[in-house]
Amino acid sequence: SMENIGEQVVCLMAYHLLFAMFVWSYWKTIFTLPMNPSKEFHLSYAEKELLEREPRGEAHQEVLRRAAKDLPIYTRTMSGAIRYCDRCQLIKPDRCHHCSVCDKCILKMDHHCPWVNNCVGFSNYKFFLLFLAYSLLYCLFIAATDLQYFIKFWTNGLPDTQAKFHIMFLFFAAAMFSVSLSSLFGYHCWLVSKNKSTLEAFRSPVFRHGTDKNGFSLGFSKNMRQVFGDEKKYWLLPIFSSLGDGCSFPTCLVNQDPEQPATPAGLNSTAKNPENHQFPAKPLRESQSHLLTDSQPWTESSTHLGKGKAGLSNPALTMENET
Repeated sequence: SMENIGEQVVCLMAYHLLFAMFVWSYWKTIFTLPMNPSKEFHLSYAEKELLEREPRGEAHQEVLRRAAKDLPIYTRTMSGAIRYCDRCQLIKPDRCHHCSVCDKCILKMDHHCPWVNNCVGFSNYKFFLLFLAYSLLYCLFIAATDLQYFIKFWTNGLPDTQAKFHIMFLFFAAAMFSVSLSSLFGYHCWLVSKNKSTLEAFRSPVFRHGTDKNGFSLGFSKNMRQVFGDEKKYWLLPIFSSLGDGCSFPTCLVNQDPEQPATPAGLNSTAKNPENHQFPAKPLRESQSHLLTDSQPWTESSTHLGKGKAGLSNPALTMENET
């Protein structure tokens, strides 16, 4: 046991602080409901009737063209079709995927996590990252404070009681969890730095000009702000501060799609300079719009500019079932 009172106080305060933040972030990850696409992405009753009545082909393509013309969607299926979900009967927003476990389309879906029994997506991805971070710090703290007693166990420096076996088990458990959590946390930190989800890391998003694994990356600083927000005082707290609405995202593609209107019907743009408001067409939250109008230069390579120009072509849209 520790004999120094100051050391005892510091260790107790650090332990309970890490434990409280770990439980708080874990709770938020579990009980924050995943966000689903807004009503504007759902087909109208008439459009659903047309899809059910007409055989697959040009009629389906025309229905989807009309439904998607005012939506801020720039990603496509591998064949160039609009991403449509038969189960939810909606046009999928960019980065949205259908979860077979939840049986719902989840905005910016990362993965379905069995350890939290919830989908990790736009609404709780920040909480999931903090949960990994605080659980890793918690395990490291336990392993570090238990190390000296673990060494004494092997040098016969501990009293010969049953408690010494608890010390050995505690150190091994904390050390093993630290190794696994560090690899998982490091992987998700890399995903955040590249503005990717786990699904996008395994299968790159497809735009009109083709596949682009870095299509949503705006540079390290902006990628971090998109997940954690602009106010750094909230970064370490499991409080929602992510930018945007989850339905539309800025991209590094700087050429406006000619088929997409500058502003969807019934919505007012928040961009001050229209020439700077390239992507997406639908206004983002004001807090995220400045990621597009920021005076800082783009940090992506010049190859994206060439790809953006190629994106001006409009391949024929075909109906494809994708879940």
